[in-house]
Parts: sequence; C-alpha cells; structure tokens
Amino acid sequence: MKIVVLDGYTENPGDLSWDGLRALGELTVYDRTRPEEAASRIQDAEIIVTNKVPITRALLEQCPGICYVSVLATGYNVVDLKATAERGIPVSNVPAYSTAAVGQFTIGMLLEICCQIGFHDGSVHDGDWASCPDFSYWKTPLIELAGKTMGIIGFGRIGRQTGAIAKAMGMRVLATGSRPCDEGNAIAEYVDLDTVLRQSDVISLHCPLFPETTGIINKDSIAKMKDGVIILNMARGPLIVEEDLAQALNSGKVYAAGMDVVSQEPIRADNPLLTAKNCFLTPHIAWASRECRQRIMEITEQNIRSFLDGNVQNRVN
Repeated sequence: MKIVVLDGYTENPGDLSWDGLRALGELTVYDRTRPEEAASRIQDAEIIVTNKVPITRALLEQCPGICYVSVLATGYNVVDLKATAERGIPVSNVPAYSTAAVGQFTIGMLLEICCQIGFHDGSVHDGDWASCPDFSYWKTPLIELAGKTMGIIGFGRIGRQTGAIAKAMGMRVLATGSRPCDEGNAIAEYVDLDTVLRQSDVISLHCPLFPETTGIINKDSIAKMKDGVIILNMARGPLIVEEDLAQALNSGKVYAAGMDVVSQEPIRADNPLLTAKNCFLTPHIAWASRECRQRIMEITEQNIRSFLDGNVQNRVN
C-alpha cells in the first residue's frame, strides 16, 4: 500500500526514523503540506498520515482511494469523522503518549512563574550579582507553593499526573470536569467548577475542547477567582477567551498565566497575550520531548499494522 505522511516535520525533524512505517508500504513523507496541496500529494495513496493538515469531505471526494487515516496526535479534530465514517474509512489517533511529559511541563511552567529562574539567571549573567552590595537579591516576587491550592479542570490522565506532582509539593488539589475514580480520589478532592474557581490559587486546564468547554475561562469565570490567581493552559487555546485573560493580567486580577497553547497557532502577531503583563508563552511544546515523539511513531506504526491486519486499533470514528 502507498502511505503518505502529509506533515511529518514536527513529529520528526530528523532525530527519529520513519523506517517502521517504510516497512509497511511505499512511503512518502512531506515535512509540510498546505491544504491546497493535499489532494495532489495524496494522489493514489491508500493510507494517509496527518498531524494538522485537514482531512475534509472535499478532500476525500477528490481522493477516492483513501482507505485509512492515521493521526499523529491525540486530537483528531482535523479529520471530518462523519465523512470518513460514511465512506467506511477508519481513523485512528495516538492516545496517552504524553501524560508524563505534559504533567512535567505544566509544573515546570508553574515553577518558572513562581521562581523566575530563567530571568534571574539572565540577571546574574548580565552582571547584576557581581555588582550587588548584598549576598542575595531578587527582582520578582518568589512564591512558595506548599500549602496553596491547585484547581484542575479536566482530571483525566494528564490532569491526574499534574495533580500528583502538585500534591507531592505540598499543595491541596481540587479537581473538576471528569468522573471520579479511585486514582483521582487518592490525589484530589472532586468539586464543582465554581469551587475550583473560587478556592484555587492556581488553576490548570487539562480538559478537551468541546462546545461546552470553549471559552471556559472568560471575564465571568475570572471574576469568581481569587485576586492574584495563576492560570495555566497546556490543553487547547480556545478554552480561554484571550482578550479577557489579557485584561485580567494587565489589571492584576490574575497574577500570571502560563500558556503552551493559543487560539490560533502559530500565534498571531496581534494576539493580546503577547503584550499582557506576566504572561509566559511557549510554542506548543509540552508534548514534544523525543521520548513522546518516539512513542507517537511507534503507536502510529502499530495503528497502521493493525489496519493492514484487519483489526483497527485506537479508532475514533
């Protein structure tokens, strides 16, 4: 079978191997594909591998030879699931590959906000310590997390991983947005959303993007929060109304925000978070450790192998 990877660069910029997929068929890998290029690049391929290139109804109509779609990610909103299902085309994703890494990254972002290690390292290298009359100085507030409350919206695998690390640091953990389970009960107290908003010193988003969660952080929900709250988002950008968050940061209602995702990626030059006070931004990299990307590669290979064997795994449509 002919296999086409439409946008392989972010998964594998050169430090991994495509040989596992190459062993399964005639493989072509494109680093990037614009939507208007997709049809010509797929041509007569049967298996399509995509990360962010949309697989739309119109594209499927142009490429009737498509038999299977494999998504190089957990999120699969780039694929028209109804159109693929109507055509009997299975779609698989890569679940649960980044739990440890995203939990680690979330806490890393929180620690950077609270300790500002990078900022002070730069200060030392700029000569500020060498010229300081005292043995110690700090240029930003330093925040101790022990005894504070973290509220987690979305307490699935990544939410629980984040909560477990927070608890290990001495934080009280509240959780909402997921069904209680034994593992979760050992980490957090399950409460309603309003309780999370009102009682948390830190609010971390780990929920899926659904119509009911779109814009869950907005001027009204922010108004319910403690003054000086910290907000973290390693999940999906549209969970937050960015203009409302920017205003809350600039007013001081929200002390700081740590964002690995934004509403439109790459980030637009006019995104209000770029100029908001105390907003820490990273370019959607919580998932991108080599270990995570190797896991994606291996699970994608397993997905395609299972399809070829007639037993589709990780199907989402």
